[in-house]
Amino acid sequence: MTLTAAEIRAFPAKAAIYRKTDEKGLYLEISPRGSKLWRVKYRFNGAEKRLALGAWPEVSLADARALRDDARRKLREGIDPGHEKKMGKIAAQISAGNSFLSVAEDYIDVHLEKSGKAPATVRKSRWFLSLLTPALGTRPIADIEPAELLAVLKKLENKGHRETANRVRSFASRIFRYGVATTRCKHDPAAMLVNALARPTVKHHAAILEPKMLGEFLRAVDGYMGSPVVNLAIQIAPHVFLRPGELRAARWSEIDLENAIWTVPAERAKLRRPHSVPLSRQVFALLRELELHSGGLDLLFPGLRSRLRPISENTLNASYRRMGFDKDTVTAHGLRATASTLLNESGKWHFDAIERALAHGHSDATRGAYARGQHWDERIAMAQWWSDYLDKVRVGGEILPLNRALDAI
Repeated sequence: MTLTAAEIRAFPAKAAIYRKTDEKGLYLEISPRGSKLWRVKYRFNGAEKRLALGAWPEVSLADARALRDDARRKLREGIDPGHEKKMGKIAAQISAGNSFLSVAEDYIDVHLEKSGKAPATVRKSRWFLSLLTPALGTRPIADIEPAELLAVLKKLENKGHRETANRVRSFASRIFRYGVATTRCKHDPAAMLVNALARPTVKHHAAILEPKMLGEFLRAVDGYMGSPVVNLAIQIAPHVFLRPGELRAARWSEIDLENAIWTVPAERAKLRRPHSVPLSRQVFALLRELELHSGGLDLLFPGLRSRLRPISENTLNASYRRMGFDKDTVTAHGLRATASTLLNESGKWHFDAIERALAHGHSDATRGAYARGQHWDERIAMAQWWSDYLDKVRVGGEILPLNRALDAI
């Protein structure tokens, strides 16, 4: 005798569980609390088994019969529907554990934090992840399609953040490739979006390229009334060609005053290899003066609030603004372009020597090592010439670079 919807609604709760049979193994199990659960009884390889189909009324009588018929079809095909359901639950649990967020966190832990990448690199990666998490964080990484990722990236692009959108795509691609390598997904949907985003507009760091303006800037640096540590930081910066992060987070252990060498360790260098800087007499003297203010500490340029942390990322640029130079005139990073331009225009130095001084990479690792060895002595001479040149333009003795002087004849 088959069940009807009216009968199912009328079945009362009793002191013990009891069952009401439909047909073909389907029955309804009513608990003392009044819940009504659909189950189907079947045999597989001679063993009697039961499969839960869900609770009434969420699963209606018609739905329960359809699920029962689907289970019977699988039995005819030699499939145990109960085992298949169990495996499906396990797969769902594994998939949930392999969410985009969990794989990304694993990647950051293994490839960035445990690999000794710079803290700034780790922070930037976590920021990229924070932009992706709201839409993709809980999604199983294996299920994410290119269109899902593109929607996130287009939102960034439409806000005018083209460079960020492209960098987030690159970061996502690294996560997916890591997922493929660890068998948690089968493809990299981010790779398919390389040409789907507008390319960012290249914006160079503002830099002073004229000797006269450079002299005005250096005189303003000398007259700046900041803390002793900041004053010395902005005085040293034009001489050493270092990136702002490499400069501000420098430690006294990197300074070899006896041999006049400043060595930026691999973990703090952008190219993740040590970078040596020959010290001119002027820089040597400034470091000696700096010793009076931070020589007993680990950091060359400790912050005002905490002597255990370096001056902030914006300290140098904020100082330039207070001196009257806006962001379109000079930046801390732009001082590297100032040195590169004027050293090249002088005609005195080999291009490779200048590139090595700026810690620019070579596509050929062997050539990179060779260039450093071949040009170290030239870099020592160039560092001293550059500091002498800065002294000359500081006092108003504008020295035209050689190529410009020839052009004027």
